[in-house]
Amino acid sequence: MSEVWEAIEAVVTRAELRAALVLVNENVLPADAEDPDDWRSELVGRYSTVSGFLKLLPKVICFGANAEGAPVLAAMRQLPEVLAYRSRLPAPLIPAKMIDSRVVNGPWKRLVFGHPVHEGGAVNRHAYAFCLLEQFYRHLKRREIYAEASTKWRNPQARLLEGQAWKRGRPDVLTALGLPEDPDALLADHSRTLDAAYREVGGRLDANTEVRIDDAGKIHLTGVKAIEEPPSLVDLRKRTTAMLPRVDLPEVILEVMSWEPTLVEAFTAVSGGRSRLEDLPTSIAACLAAHSMNVGYRPIAKSGVPALERSRLSHVFQNYFRPETLAPANAPLVARQAGLPLAKAWGGGLVAAVDGMRFVVPVPAAFARPNRKFFGSSRGMTWLNAINDQGIGRGAKIVSGTVRDSLHMVDVIFGLDGGELPEIVVSDTGSYSDLTFGLLELLNISYRPALADLPDQKGWRIDPGADYGPLNAFARGRIDLRKVRRMWPDILRVVASIYTGTVRAYDVVTMLQREGHPTALGEAIAAYGRIFKSLHILAYIDVDETYRRDIKHIRNLQEGRHALARKICHGKKGELYHRYERGLENQLGVLGLALNCVVLWTTLYLDAARS
Repeated sequence: MSEVWEAIEAVVTRAELRAALVLVNENVLPADAEDPDDWRSELVGRYSTVSGFLKLLPKVICFGANAEGAPVLAAMRQLPEVLAYRSRLPAPLIPAKMIDSRVVNGPWKRLVFGHPVHEGGAVNRHAYAFCLLEQFYRHLKRREIYAEASTKWRNPQARLLEGQAWKRGRPDVLTALGLPEDPDALLADHSRTLDAAYREVGGRLDANTEVRIDDAGKIHLTGVKAIEEPPSLVDLRKRTTAMLPRVDLPEVILEVMSWEPTLVEAFTAVSGGRSRLEDLPTSIAACLAAHSMNVGYRPIAKSGVPALERSRLSHVFQNYFRPETLAPANAPLVARQAGLPLAKAWGGGLVAAVDGMRFVVPVPAAFARPNRKFFGSSRGMTWLNAINDQGIGRGAKIVSGTVRDSLHMVDVIFGLDGGELPEIVVSDTGSYSDLTFGLLELLNISYRPALADLPDQKGWRIDPGADYGPLNAFARGRIDLRKVRRMWPDILRVVASIYTGTVRAYDVVTMLQREGHPTALGEAIAAYGRIFKSLHILAYIDVDETYRRDIKHIRNLQEGRHALARKICHGKKGELYHRYERGLENQLGVLGLALNCVVLWTTLYLDAARS
């Protein structure tokens, strides 16, 4: 198979081949298909469920579009007239002059125009409405159609730095990121680094008993073996554990709040006024305990105690708990833990791990998505969270369903609750892409994902004629630096816009891809990222296993945090019952804050026990 791919890639790239296959699958019917449009035919029968919505959508929301999405948006704006047209033809047929035939793609043509073609060139109004709705949503996801009034569906290109703002901010941003105006010297240095890495790692393969290269050139790596714990460490853990106080979660939260008064001060009323509630810290601690444990107010509330009355707790949670207060409340916990001697011994706090935790949402929720592997017959969402090498949570984001974490990971990193940006980011195998490698390296962050599918990985080279010995078959990809040079001014503007917070990284990643395939700018950033992806793989398989052992360590640390989160969030079988994104965001923000209270409390007492 590797030889087949080499022959194919000598003629056409995989990205171009995938794009061609998508086009073929959209327009060519399967040879053995009796009724390939069966599901579309059933969908057309549900016309009444969307007709009212389609008549109002282009009137209520003001949409814009770029050149790619303009024809579909124009057809959508004309759709109310098409749906309201009174035709003498038998329903649901209307004259063809009423529609824009350019937006009808291959799979829908049979249903819109008929098979055989309707007499007189008539078209099916119901099929056209669903065809246009599908096209509209596809362009909306690509941000080729956008809603400027929306924070989620707005046009990311309009938010990029440009004009005088870009001219003023460019020197400072490029200096901070270490990026030059002219990329030639930088790319030449990367070329030398990559070439040297291939030669050095390849030269040490004979002495590396953990790595095996098969006849097809695929790399097989022995897993990192656990280091046996010395008896002294086992004894120390046992003794320090016995010295820790035995307390309940509410007591932990109250004690941490007494250490850090700024935690309570961060919870301000949504009205913006000064709170007049007496004993507010007790109510806040009760809300944190109730929602992090997912048990509701019944086990927490106490009649006759004003701060713990059920109505009081409900009022406090609705008016004081939101992302704008939870993030500032988390920042002092991160800072306090980072100053403890034991935490400093664990790490410097500048290594971060990002991973997702899945939650089932068994009630109808617009934000939840199906995935039988993780959610069974229900729907769910992902809590994408980041921790540092000191074990404390730095930030999080909720993601609909189980989409690729790489689409949102950069947003999590640039939305951390206080503190410095990490220098190193670790993730699992499913979270990385060449585009993510490129963006993070351009943002001066070293990206180090775990590699569970190493034999399937392909290395990339810049010099096509270089001889890398046993790594020649692995280094079969070719990096075209001309793409990077050609798009470098645009690359700098995109990266600077993310770095300054002008635009969300998720919007940029969406903008740089079309149906999973990169645009010209996205391909240039991905090409840049392949340099560092190749360096990462070479370091991962090198003789010194410290590199991959460090990755494994922080991944284990995060899995342990997720296990603790499952134990805390035990109520209702760990399932979340919020119907809207805001409710899920608030509850998981509370869970993250409660976890950090536990981490800070444990670190402080372990530090005291150690000394």
